[in-house]
Amino acid sequence: MAEQGSWIRRGLRDALRVWRRAWGIVRTRGPSEVQFWFIALLVGIAAGLGAIAFRFGIEAIETWLYGTDDVAHLHSAASALDWWWILLIPMAGGLAVGLILNRYTDDNQVRSVADVIEGAALYDGRVSRRKGLASTAASFITLSTGGSTGREGPVVHLAALISSYVSRWINADGITGRDLLGCAVAAAVSASFNAPIAGALFALEVVLRHFAVHAFAPIVIASVAGTVINRLVFGDVTEFRIPNQDVITFYGELPAFLLLGLLCGVISVVFMRSIFWADGIGNAVQARLKLPRYLRPVVAGTLLGALAIFYPHIIGVGYETTSDALTGRLLMHEAVVFVAIKIVAVAITMAGRMGGGVFSPSLMVGALTGLAFGIVATGLFPDVSGEGTLYALAGMGAVAAAVLGAPISTTLIVFELTGDWQTGIAVMVSVSLSSALASRLVDRSFFLSQLERRGVHLAAGPQAYLLSTFQVASVMRSMDHPRAADPDACAALIREGTYVSEDMTLDRAMPLLESTGSSFIPVVVTAAGDGPPDLRGALFQVDALRAFNRALSATAAEEHS
Repeated sequence: MAEQGSWIRRGLRDALRVWRRAWGIVRTRGPSEVQFWFIALLVGIAAGLGAIAFRFGIEAIETWLYGTDDVAHLHSAASALDWWWILLIPMAGGLAVGLILNRYTDDNQVRSVADVIEGAALYDGRVSRRKGLASTAASFITLSTGGSTGREGPVVHLAALISSYVSRWINADGITGRDLLGCAVAAAVSASFNAPIAGALFALEVVLRHFAVHAFAPIVIASVAGTVINRLVFGDVTEFRIPNQDVITFYGELPAFLLLGLLCGVISVVFMRSIFWADGIGNAVQARLKLPRYLRPVVAGTLLGALAIFYPHIIGVGYETTSDALTGRLLMHEAVVFVAIKIVAVAITMAGRMGGGVFSPSLMVGALTGLAFGIVATGLFPDVSGEGTLYALAGMGAVAAAVLGAPISTTLIVFELTGDWQTGIAVMVSVSLSSALASRLVDRSFFLSQLERRGVHLAAGPQAYLLSTFQVASVMRSMDHPRAADPDACAALIREGTYVSEDMTLDRAMPLLESTGSSFIPVVVTAAGDGPPDLRGALFQVDALRAFNRALSATAAEEHS
């Protein structure tokens, strides 16, 4: 027995040595392809479990607060509560959100999908951990206490947090970090919707914004892992159930879906711009009243609660109303009113900095829009029209695709949400027209428009944002460089006030450089007080262009590998 115990201890020590050696190789040289697939699987499992836990947590609190055993019928349960309770719940949630964001963020903004896209493009697939955890908690509270947004955005950001921890742990380079981010996002979306195909394509189309072959296999592995977790917990069921219906009988009905696509494109633009307009109004009111930052979500929660007293349909994600639209259980005037009320509620929630996502609300708005259109279409042309609920399904995909800027993955996710593949032509036609129209009126999607409003120009592609990834200090020539700039020429430019600082990025420095008509511009450190700037070097136009060209080449190589 003693010899056997000694043999086991030696085996464990040898295994530990091998593990440490392998881990050291991964951290210094990066994982091999097979190792990366294994890491992608683990990240997918973690992100999938995180998405399921996030959902269960929200449902548990909703069950407790609103007194319902089935959160799929949340607004029906809420309509039976006293009005003051419906008002109080989102107010209390807003206060908790405000205190969390005021403590752990510098701008009281909730991080979501737009920040994940920015992390993929500019920060090697990383997102801020401190702000991200605070945002996850804020969105969790918002969705648990009646906030009228979706859980998919926070789940995507939670997945990005998981991949960021892993990327830092293995010291991943930019390509590996972005691929891990895509794996985590794909798994989170798949686990949320039981949609493995759409989850993988969402990560590629929306977050990474390319379809590189090298990223496809690990992202699919992670997406399948997320789906398996969903099915182990919930079974192999679809998120929405629609009644059985015949295939499209007449091609003469397709023009109606073209018109529906155009209508959904307009509605999606109204939806997005309402959020931005409400955010601007909120900023102006907060500045005018000198309202403390932590009270802004409280005001939003109060407005939401007041609206929910009359329209409890706005509470939470809205799956009950969406299902009613898909099954045709709503009247024409109800569908129209609920579209307007839901847009107002989402705008209040988002402008109030309460957190949450826009995907589920866009599904609800789209389904209601499609149902209203379908009621009119089938009433005017009963002989050539199919089921009215078919229009609800097409509208759901059309609005969501335009809002997310993801026509491919949204088309597939609608199929996977409903399990109905007979309506593919109608959905594709509506999605294509709505996406084409909306992309002309906003910066391609809600997320890219959010970034554009912050001054992050990702919508135009790498050529528009890559300069912002370089600081002047990383490109400039110091004064002891063999081909440094002439000190007298630098001094003359500094006296004219023509110079840049070391921490300035190239996207801001290049216009100043070009305006001088010179081949270089001085780089300085501003002295304390009224002292003259301290010359550190010069930024040469040829060096900046060379760095930009290398970055463009690296981006193209990654996207086409």
